[in-house]
Amino acid sequence: MVNEAADENGAETSEVVMVEKSHTAAGHEANWLQHLYDPLRQAGQKIADFFAPQSEAAATPEHYQISIELPGVDPGDIDVSVHGDSISVHGEKRMEREEKGKTYFFSERAYGAFQRSFRLPPDADASKVDAECINGVLTIRVAKRGRDAGNARRVKVRQG
Repeated sequence: MVNEAADENGAETSEVVMVEKSHTAAGHEANWLQHLYDPLRQAGQKIADFFAPQSEAAATPEHYQISIELPGVDPGDIDVSVHGDSISVHGEKRMEREEKGKTYFFSERAYGAFQRSFRLPPDADASKVDAECINGVLTIRVAKRGRDAGNARRVKVRQG
C-alpha cells in the first residue's frame, strides 16, 4: 500500500506502508495457528503491563525526567542502565514477610521482578543521567544537549 502526501514545501511524497498480515488464501490458511495463539499472546502482554511499575515522563528546559513508582523496593535492588538511545530500569520487590504463627486471609501486595524501558529523545544527552529514589519514587533525569549554535564556526570560501 502506498500513502501519498505533501511535505512542508508542498512537494508530493509517497510512503510505503508494510502490510501486517498476508491476504493471500495460502497465507491465511498457513497462519491459522498464529491466530489461535494471538489472544494468549495479547493476554500475556496485558498481564506484563499490569505488573509493570507506573511511570510518567516530563521535560524541563534543562532535562528530561522519568518518575517511576516503586513502593517497597530497596534502592539497592534497582538497576538503571543506558543502552544507546534508551534507558532500562530493572529491579525486584522482595517478599520479606514471616508467615510463622500467622494465617493470611488475603494478600494484595505484589512481589517479584520488574522491567521498564524508555526511548530517549534525539536531543537527550545519554552521558549525563542521574537517578535517585526518595519515598518509593525513582526519579531519573537526563540532560538535554545544548544547541549547536555555540559550536558553529565560519568556513572560508576559496576561489578556484
